[in-house]
Amino acid sequence: MSVDTICALATAPGGAIGIVRISGNETLEILSRVFTKDLTNAQPNTIHYGHIRNGEEIVDEVLVSVFRAPHSYTGEESAEISCHGSRYILNKVLALLIANGCRQAGPGEFTQRAYLNGKMDLSQAEAVADLIASTNQATHQIAMSQLRGHFSSKLAQLREQLLKLTSLLELELDFSDHEDLEFADRSELMDLTKTIDNHITRLAKSFETGQALKQGIPVAIVGKTNVGKSTLLNRLLKDDRAIVSDVHGTTRDTIEDTIDINGITFRFIDTAGIRQTQDEVEQIGITRTYAAIDKARIVLWLIDAEPSTEEINDILQHTENKKLIVIKNKADKADNNSYNLLNYPFITISAKFGTGIEELEQAIYEAANIPALTENDIIVTNARHYDALVRAHDNIQRVIDGLQMQLSGDLLSEDLRQALDTLAEITGGQITPNEVLGNIFKNFCVGK
Repeated sequence: MSVDTICALATAPGGAIGIVRISGNETLEILSRVFTKDLTNAQPNTIHYGHIRNGEEIVDEVLVSVFRAPHSYTGEESAEISCHGSRYILNKVLALLIANGCRQAGPGEFTQRAYLNGKMDLSQAEAVADLIASTNQATHQIAMSQLRGHFSSKLAQLREQLLKLTSLLELELDFSDHEDLEFADRSELMDLTKTIDNHITRLAKSFETGQALKQGIPVAIVGKTNVGKSTLLNRLLKDDRAIVSDVHGTTRDTIEDTIDINGITFRFIDTAGIRQTQDEVEQIGITRTYAAIDKARIVLWLIDAEPSTEEINDILQHTENKKLIVIKNKADKADNNSYNLLNYPFITISAKFGTGIEELEQAIYEAANIPALTENDIIVTNARHYDALVRAHDNIQRVIDGLQMQLSGDLLSEDLRQALDTLAEITGGQITPNEVLGNIFKNFCVGK
């Protein structure tokens, strides 16, 4: 890791206030060259008023916040310059810092230094990026939980239990000349191993929920042509996102957009109407409708009249493993007859006038079956973490199989060691290759 003193813009230019961050051993020396005060002996956690100067030219009136190592975000000597948000001023300040000894920071380099200096583990560092990218209450809570170390603490507990098992087995190997000596009771070992595996499996299974929350839960709006699918999408989005027309087959491709319902993001997909057609382009759209159903977790089936047996069978066939919500549209026009929907309950709405939309939104939220989340809940959202958990589960499963086959302690110990190392990859407890670190931090914003 370079020991250069780095600088970067930490806020988007153009606002009322802009912040430039600096970190490294020469932070205060470099700042003192461009600031109206000598900050080399400044006290930690202090704010200093003055001007950024280029020779006799005053660039801006600023406040400088000083943080002394190790009590800073990066663990290094650090400072933040709060100045006016003009793009010209910010670029001028950065140019002056670079001319006086700073280097432009790379993406995520401040957080990478925080990790390398022991201010946070690797999973917490990744949570910083998730927190910045959070778009709803759920993803914010998940990122905050991980940043506060709840995931790390759980992994530490699991690793401590695994390490205890490994130590007992390896102690037996040290006394291998005493064949009857057994430090690790095999029945207790099996029980504890299964308990650990259950925790790892539960964490891995949460990845599906985590991905849905992070990317938005996919909801497909399907039905025959001209039943009001595009009108419903526009009503849910509160925007004229899709073209609405009385002409059959107007929607010929999928249209996607997102909304938040009770803090959860849902990704709605308006699809082409399902019907028999000779139009080649429309047929492509219908094929994509079925593809959208396959990808969706929730399917909204919109009807405006009693569906035929053929339509019922077609929809049920393609939504067998989906949460299906049947919606009777055009309440302002529809009759009061009971529809033959094989006992499926349905919600009556008017997409045109907004009747029943709140009830529908609540039904969609309940269909997602997302438990109420708090900052203490652990939901895995990172593919790297999920991969490590799956591999750790495989290692633990080999230990369970080995215990059942009464394998020797040295073979069991090797699989336990691999599980320990795999879990350590998540938090960075193992020495992490530079290319892995580079891949993790490359998508961070510059200045973080």
